[in-house]
Amino acid sequence: MSEPQTGGQTKELVFEYALDEPPEKVWRAISTPGLREKWLPEDDLADAEPVSASPGEEIRYRMREDEPPFLESTVTFQVRPDANGGSVLRVIHALTDARVIAPPAANSNGQLLMRAA
Repeated sequence: MSEPQTGGQTKELVFEYALDEPPEKVWRAISTPGLREKWLPEDDLADAEPVSASPGEEIRYRMREDEPPFLESTVTFQVRPDANGGSVLRVIHALTDARVIAPPAANSNGQLLMRAA
């Protein structure tokens, strides 16, 4: 059995939630600091300002652990409407700290190629 391919760039956790609320309301909850603070406190963020945002669709924050080794990651929230008037919220938490993202080892169980002499 082989390991999932991540391209050596990031390790991600992806969660998707079906919500009854319309996308506009979900967007306010993830993008308005006063509302976001209730479920994602500023203390958990490396910076309270988003790294990037596409209004009404996607917002990305940078996070940093508060204990050694203080790893850094990003959390991306994507909102889209569903067929029933509600929303689908997709949360992608990606480890982006360069200290733990390394190229695969030479003996990483990749495809073995042998050549005849």
